[in-house]
Amino acid sequence: MANPLEGASGVNGHRVADESLLNDEKSMLANDPGGMLRATASAGAQVREAAALAAEVDLSMLADEGRPRAVVVAGIGTAGLTGNILATVAGPRCPVPIIGHRSAGIPGWVGAADVVIAVSASGRSPEALAAAEAAARRGARLVAIGNPDSELEAMAQRARAPFIGVPRRAPARATLWGLVVPVLFAGRALGLVNVTEADIAETATRLDADAERCRPGADSFVNPAKSLALGLAGSVPIVWGSSPLATVAARRFGDTLAANARYPVMAGALGEAGRGRVGLLDGVFGGLAEGSRDIFADPDDEDENTTRLRLVVLRDGGLNPEDDADEPVAVEERRADAIQTLADRRGVRCDVLTAEGGSALERLASLVAVPDFASLYLALAHGLDPMAVPAISEMKELSNLMPEGLS
Repeated sequence: MANPLEGASGVNGHRVADESLLNDEKSMLANDPGGMLRATASAGAQVREAAALAAEVDLSMLADEGRPRAVVVAGIGTAGLTGNILATVAGPRCPVPIIGHRSAGIPGWVGAADVVIAVSASGRSPEALAAAEAAARRGARLVAIGNPDSELEAMAQRARAPFIGVPRRAPARATLWGLVVPVLFAGRALGLVNVTEADIAETATRLDADAERCRPGADSFVNPAKSLALGLAGSVPIVWGSSPLATVAARRFGDTLAANARYPVMAGALGEAGRGRVGLLDGVFGGLAEGSRDIFADPDDEDENTTRLRLVVLRDGGLNPEDDADEPVAVEERRADAIQTLADRRGVRCDVLTAEGGSALERLASLVAVPDFASLYLALAHGLDPMAVPAISEMKELSNLMPEGLS
């Protein structure tokens, strides 16, 4: 076992990932006092609970004025990702632009013809509150989603706007599905997405099954999340999605790797990467580093001080008809095949996850679940508590400091 280190912020951990830390379930759970593994395993339950809570709210007023000019989904962090998911599930033929807004307030052009969906897991993020206030002031249709009995709910009540209360039981990054489902219900009320009850049920079942496969007690050779985490250990992860749906999952993985495991990561669309960033495979962490590696050496004996790229490709599978996509599925598939070939030629190791499921929502879930767990196992392999991230708390404190005379 590697010797523990203490960082400048007082965070304890191991610079080198230790696989033995993932083999002792009792010890591993003790190193996760905030219950991030448990919260992530509740993803299926989150889908069911959020769907039930959203179904109890009268969203008819959203559609009373007909099709909106545009929909703005306002939030930050995980809440902000819900806008990307709504746009992805709605698809490229959606008749209304769906815009994610990740800063305070709303765009200057938003007015009475538009809909604003303000999302905050805590119900008190400044970005969501400012968006809700601006929407009400400008006469835009508003729906708010967040923690019950929060400031966001009070603001929605003052604006006589629907509020979907989703109890917060974990950090926002572990409650993605509790926020996504109400946003999708709002989109369905506006006629922008076709998400059926069967889609919701199948997505929840998929998340349950992946949680079982990735359970803490499963050894790394049968646990896909532990295997992925150990493969990424000590590397610079590059996560690319082959389609818009897979790209949303890639960016989600980038967020969780950074927040939970504290790994630097690049994530985005494979199509965009092919116009420049694919050059990373030839660089000092890619082909140049791999060229000096003995391909016959035991991976456990490799120099731990040599940092290398590790590529993760998320493939959609192309289940939608080609005329419903921005580009033919065959183009996405050829591009994904090409990047795997390029990585193989340069000796850059590559993991591939392929979407499964009959609906866009279920396919997205199949690309999110295992990486979510992998980010937690990577943190635990380094002896890090995946919930306690001092830098996040300190950033909030420092950036939200009030002037001395107003405190």
